[in-house]
Formats: sequence, C-alpha cells, structure tokens
Amino acid sequence: MALHPLAAKVATTLPEVTVTQPFGEGCDVFKVQDKVFMLQFHLHGQAAINLKVAPDHGAMLRDIYPYIRSGWHMNKQHWISVYEDEELDEALIEDLVLNSYALVVSKLKKLDRQRIALLKTVGSRV
Repeated sequence: MALHPLAAKVATTLPEVTVTQPFGEGCDVFKVQDKVFMLQFHLHGQAAINLKVAPDHGAMLRDIYPYIRSGWHMNKQHWISVYEDEELDEALIEDLVLNSYALVVSKLKKLDRQRIALLKTVGSRV
C-alpha cells in the first residue's frame, strides 16, 4: 500500500481525529483535540509524512531507515519525515502513526485523555 493511504487509514480509525488543510490543498493535517500528530504532503513529487517522535527514538529511526529523515519544516528533535520508498515497511508506518498519536494524546488534559481511552475501549468492542 502507498504511504499516504496507509498512514491515513491508520490515523482516521483513531478516536477524536480530524483532518484539515490549513496550508492549502495537498497538505493534510491530522489532529487529535486540535493538536497535530501527522502531516501528509508531497515534496519534490515524492509522498511524505511528518510524525511526532521521542527525540532518541527519532535519531535511532533515522540511523536505521534511509527513507526516514529529520522532520521537514518541523522541530528536528521531535518530528521525523517518512518518504515513500519501495523498501517501506507497512507495519513500521502503522506503529509510527500510532506512536505519534499516543505522544500527542499523552500531553492532553486528563479529562481529554480519559475520554479518548474510553472511546478506544468502546471502539474495540464494536
């Protein structure tokens, strides 16, 4: 599966996710409770996504995967850019999207975190 459809599929199944285009058509911004956890865009004709990461996790990912680099137009310690590549590991992309979402949720107010946890529980039973 291509990078954008795969990442969007994972992200849109998560509770409280909205998708907007505040930077115009061609750049989808995925938010949870108005906090960004993923951006999808094309750079020089290549599909890419920006994801939030723990700083040491991001450094390790950049060292291992040639298609993962510092976040384009983002804080280089806390964001990575993943570029579409024929070697792309789908399970890794799913994990990175889920981890980015979880990092952002962990910084939300307690009540918002509790509501999202409840929605996840209800959603897993359906």
